[in-house]
Amino acid sequence: MDQSSSTDSPPSPRANGSLPRVVIDLEKLRHINCGLGRFSLYLGQELLRLAGNRFEPVLFLPRGGETHFRDISAAKHDTLRVRPWRKEGVQRWLRPIGRYLPGVQRPALWHVTNQMSRYLPLDDRVPVVLTIHDLNFLHSNTEHQQADRIRRKLADIQRRVDRAAAIVTDSRYVADDLRQHINTGHTPIHVIPLGLNPTLTASTIRPAWLPAGPFALSVGNFLPHKNFRALIALAKHLPELRIVIAGKKDTPYGAVVAEDVARHGLGDRVLLPGMVSDADRQWLYEQCAVFLFPSLTEGFGFPVLEAMQCGKPVVMSRRTSLPEIAGAEGFFFDSYKPEAMATVVETARQSFHSDPQAADRCRHHANSFSWRAAAEGYAQVYDQTLQEVAAGNRPAGQHSC
Repeated sequence: MDQSSSTDSPPSPRANGSLPRVVIDLEKLRHINCGLGRFSLYLGQELLRLAGNRFEPVLFLPRGGETHFRDISAAKHDTLRVRPWRKEGVQRWLRPIGRYLPGVQRPALWHVTNQMSRYLPLDDRVPVVLTIHDLNFLHSNTEHQQADRIRRKLADIQRRVDRAAAIVTDSRYVADDLRQHINTGHTPIHVIPLGLNPTLTASTIRPAWLPAGPFALSVGNFLPHKNFRALIALAKHLPELRIVIAGKKDTPYGAVVAEDVARHGLGDRVLLPGMVSDADRQWLYEQCAVFLFPSLTEGFGFPVLEAMQCGKPVVMSRRTSLPEIAGAEGFFFDSYKPEAMATVVETARQSFHSDPQAADRCRHHANSFSWRAAAEGYAQVYDQTLQEVAAGNRPAGQHSC
């Protein structure tokens, strides 16, 4: 079999009568620079590396997706193409007869890698492993007055949960959030932390828009749950630090933050550069005096680990998954009053200044989150799910979507 052979027919459960064939949904590679795109990239690469004699991966890829896996020369895999007719909106009409269609073969397992995926196996006997990254829409201020929209989203996730033989979340917080808002029944929920992305090469020069002097950094798209407005009031209580908030700011919330900065006359103290290059963002991580992350809800919180990987003190909200991800190396806002926040920031900086081992502990903690470990966790879930289904202890799903 070729290393990567493409097919439009669903793969058979076993290759050469031996290894179970597992379809891994990497459709989000079409958005390679977003969080789900990076998740698909790094998890897919590591699953290929460790598949070996455990399972045969079948990568469900968009056009051009193969380019991300060509360097993994030792890993054999098949490719299943993303096609419009494979979307659930079409396949649900075919599913009642899906198992009877001539020439249709079924894989042993299908991994749906995010709760928003529009792709499920045609044959309703194929067990599904479902990854749910977060339920942030429940906790965003913009959603509070949109009860119908929330109900629709919950119902959509509930249908996928009902179809799943096993569920994976990125953190214990998301697992608990899921149990609180979704009927998971007896479906097992596994927690597999994400891996930390490879360190990027930093720019060799200071960004032209950033004046000389120390600065605090925050990173993220300008959405209400990121709580960046709390940093505007904080700036007045940290006179020796500029505050840089880097990320996509062309949003309604971004406009509100910019208005706050202008109204308080802080244009020279709070800098909003918008989206920056990977090299500039890495430079900002490596050169900042402290990293600030006042987010109100996070399913995981990559920026926290990215800053820790650079040996920086990180001050964040004591909410949702953040204490779980940061562990003992983090510092936390227990209040969003600017005076209290400033006290925590100064405590974090002084603690790092007085403890020469603090930066190394942060790096060690961040580097404990690896994509290899995440892939190993998923491989174990695949194996356990297949064993339970084969033994009759676990149906493919409670019912089809």
